[in-house]
Amino acid sequence: MAEKKKTDAKPAAPKKGADKKAGAGKAEAKPASEKKVAALKGTPRLREVYFKEVAPQLRERFAYENVNQVPKVVKVTLNMGVGEAIQNIKVLDQAAEELTLIAGQKALVNRAKRSIAAFKLREGMPIGTSVTLRSDRMWYFLDKLMHVALPRVRDFRGVSAKAFDGRGNYTLGIREHIIFPEIDYDKIEKVKGMNITIVTTAKTDEEGRTMLAMLGMPFRS
Repeated sequence: MAEKKKTDAKPAAPKKGADKKAGAGKAEAKPASEKKVAALKGTPRLREVYFKEVAPQLRERFAYENVNQVPKVVKVTLNMGVGEAIQNIKVLDQAAEELTLIAGQKALVNRAKRSIAAFKLREGMPIGTSVTLRSDRMWYFLDKLMHVALPRVRDFRGVSAKAFDGRGNYTLGIREHIIFPEIDYDKIEKVKGMNITIVTTAKTDEEGRTMLAMLGMPFRS
């Protein structure tokens, strides 16, 4: 009998572009940092309110001749003093992490500019943490402060309308930072306070107060 010839079956060569098509439907997962940045894209709601509603009303009320005379918010500074950091530096690290969560921007460490023997303080020692917000992050934070955080204060009756510095800048003291939604009460060791300063281009306190009130700052009547 004639032997049957063995034929080695060669594997079929993959079609060109097959690998690309196979992976076309799979989207690469974006890192959390990119997702956070994407969430901040778009015009902040409060910024639109300022340009569409507040600025025109201010110009009419104070009879500004030039649009550049209309007051605007320049920056917002958050400052958290941590005196305990002299004995325990970990307290400052925790405060900086929490302030970063609240602001949405990395907080910096503040250091003593001079030595004070009575407080056992030496020049250069860390004493607090702060962050300065501008542009969109500033508007996002102000919106959250006015319409989310402050209403969560116990027995809230509004903020003082007298805390201006004579040049249209406003400073607000917060006793408990847990009013911000980013802070989980069960995960912190101690409730902390902070100062928030809103810097404006207003020439007088009346102009600054009127602008902030129009933006939604809940001043005490």
